[in-house]
Amino acid sequence: MKLLFIHQNFPAQFVHIARHYHRTGHQVVALRDAASVRKDIVPTVPYRFQPKPPAERPPPLSAHFDLRMARAEAVAQTAFALKQHGFEPDLIAGHGGWGETLVIKEVFPKARSILYAEFCYRSEGADSAFDPEFAGPNARGRLVTAARNAVMFTALAYADRGLAPTNWQRDGFPAHMRDHIEVIHDGVDTALVGPDAAAALAIGPHVFRPGDEVVTFVSRNLEPYRGYHIFMRSLGAILKARPNAHVIVVGGDGVSYGAPAPAGKSWKEMFRAEVAGAIDPSRVHFVGKLTYHTYLAVLQVSAAHVYLTYPFVLSWSMLEAMAAGCLVIGSKTPPVEEVIEHGRNGLLTDFFDAAALADTVVDALKNREKYAGLRQAARRTILERYDLASVCLPAQLAFFGSVAAGRR
Repeated sequence: MKLLFIHQNFPAQFVHIARHYHRTGHQVVALRDAASVRKDIVPTVPYRFQPKPPAERPPPLSAHFDLRMARAEAVAQTAFALKQHGFEPDLIAGHGGWGETLVIKEVFPKARSILYAEFCYRSEGADSAFDPEFAGPNARGRLVTAARNAVMFTALAYADRGLAPTNWQRDGFPAHMRDHIEVIHDGVDTALVGPDAAAALAIGPHVFRPGDEVVTFVSRNLEPYRGYHIFMRSLGAILKARPNAHVIVVGGDGVSYGAPAPAGKSWKEMFRAEVAGAIDPSRVHFVGKLTYHTYLAVLQVSAAHVYLTYPFVLSWSMLEAMAAGCLVIGSKTPPVEEVIEHGRNGLLTDFFDAAALADTVVDALKNREKYAGLRQAARRTILERYDLASVCLPAQLAFFGSVAAGRR
């Protein structure tokens, strides 16, 4: 089979399925934005996308669609070049949020297609207006939020099928679209991600090992969408109650989701400064973005792993933490509640309650053996529901095969 994967930051969610098809003898080509970091796990062709300068962009209500339509044109031009060189895919898989697939079937009309339907924007019931600390959408903002769905909905209409990683993410779409979207998670490589009693993590003069009082927090970027502000406000009470505890914070200074911090600051520094007088900086370690190997070591030495999120896309890191045997203390928000049941395979606290979060973390550090069963259950959940080799990849292959063959 000939497959074309399209994602501005390829491989992203397609890493496992694209690699598998390539390794098993199928002809695989991927398109990515030339500005993205090159990760050629399969033959990859860059497309060149140059957004309009701000002065030439349309009014805000159509700006999101216009920007992604320009990206669709850039992808189409590169796809035409592929076609001229003889490549004609049987199956196309692309992400719906970037606009890259909007006109791709005009280039390859005979191809079947799968759209990664990651998230449907909503002015209520999801991330918008969830956090009262930050301004929710006003009347105009509600229109802009709704207008952002024009890209995904149009792309989904052209696709043969949609693909979502979780039930909650699929169920955010209008009811009449849901039957068009299959739910299969990207998968967790549990052969690679698991507990390691011999793990060691060196940070400055400290070497942390399993059994140490280590609180961990991981996010691609440290920002409100992932509860960084709530986590930071919990640290003073945690460090005061547990004088031997250390905190490891993984993540960058930028913004992955939502608005940037005010006045040119970073969210990281803004909330770090807010609690500066309440924490011992020698015990709170900001390590930035890490290699994957070092990131796994962080999870393996964790005594309590905090994962907070708005009602939004569920992070891979939470599932990987569970696979590593972490005791995950998560937010009581729908994406997390789909995976973690309080007291069975993890612990949940109200997203906004920093005091309850602190109390839960302190108890986890104080009574490690009490929660050993939850750690085991967390890994078991991943093995049973999200394991790459035994669950997710076979389901993805069956799904891709059925779409390619024109079967429902």
